[in-house]
Amino acid sequence: MSGAQLSDHTVTKHTIHEVARRAKVSITTVSRTINTPSLVDPATAKRVSAAIEELKYYPDTHARSLVSGRSRILGLIVSDITNPFFPELVQGFEDIATRQGYDVLVSSTNYDSARMTLSVRRMLERKVEGVAVMTSEMDDHLIEQFARRSVPMVFLDVGTPGEHISNIVVDYAMGVNEAVAHLVGLGHRRIGFVSGPQDLLSAQARRGAFVRSIEAYGIASDGRLIVQGDHKVTGGLDAMNRLLKLPERPTAVLASNDLTAVGMMRAVRLAGLVVPRDISIVGFDDIWLAEFTEPPLTTVRLSRRELAEKACGALIAGLSAAPRPREYGIETHLVIRESTCPA
Repeated sequence: MSGAQLSDHTVTKHTIHEVARRAKVSITTVSRTINTPSLVDPATAKRVSAAIEELKYYPDTHARSLVSGRSRILGLIVSDITNPFFPELVQGFEDIATRQGYDVLVSSTNYDSARMTLSVRRMLERKVEGVAVMTSEMDDHLIEQFARRSVPMVFLDVGTPGEHISNIVVDYAMGVNEAVAHLVGLGHRRIGFVSGPQDLLSAQARRGAFVRSIEAYGIASDGRLIVQGDHKVTGGLDAMNRLLKLPERPTAVLASNDLTAVGMMRAVRLAGLVVPRDISIVGFDDIWLAEFTEPPLTTVRLSRRELAEKACGALIAGLSAAPRPREYGIETHLVIRESTCPA
């Protein structure tokens, strides 16, 4: 290769000193802008960011973590990255973490305990500074591995607030009650429910809320109308097929999540029936896809943005000098679209 060719492929490596000179600030301000932007005046941070972009300056994060003893990484463990609910959660979490100067290490367990163990090992190897566990299948001995290292943790529904541990509690019953009230108000009395895997506490909570809600309206709980799914489209299709084979099928069915509801709608169509004329369907989560199904899906909204804000906020608060473990609540509410109608 000639010298000319070599120079064409040479990349100039700029330093933090050059960034500081270009932005007319101190090296400390550049460092703060990179690591803790919230501590820097917005106008100054914008100028420093522009200088970083112009000079194509890339900090050596590995070297920086060796010197500071901090990785500036937060861990996020989710159940199923193929479920649109979780990418929306990841995006919100990453937006907030990035503004605070943190990178995010994401791991998906696919509801598998072995993958959960692997996820935890990856987090420990990368020396994450905090972990948000947005799934229900966390083992106690894995929690202890983080606790022994004083790593702040935030859980979804399953945590007990304590030293370095916060918990987010979703009020599933609120949304389920609104959904059942909506269906009863439309004249439905034979209402079915497709649950999620019953080893998940969140799935247990939604099923329990459904049973209590219909009984509160004087409707006897019929075990044949409650079938188990797997929080996936195929599971919803299979569950609805089982309900359609009953001697007296339900006039309305509430699903434990939106992917399940999508599968249920397909099963109804394949059976030669129409949603909602022949059977009303209600989902849970309000993923972005819900308003684009045919018909648009009536569902219970669980805000991923709010969940991300509280999870990330709890971790960053847990990294403060005097962490205060807390319990955070999130409401759920019915969003009425076109997949429900009078019985």
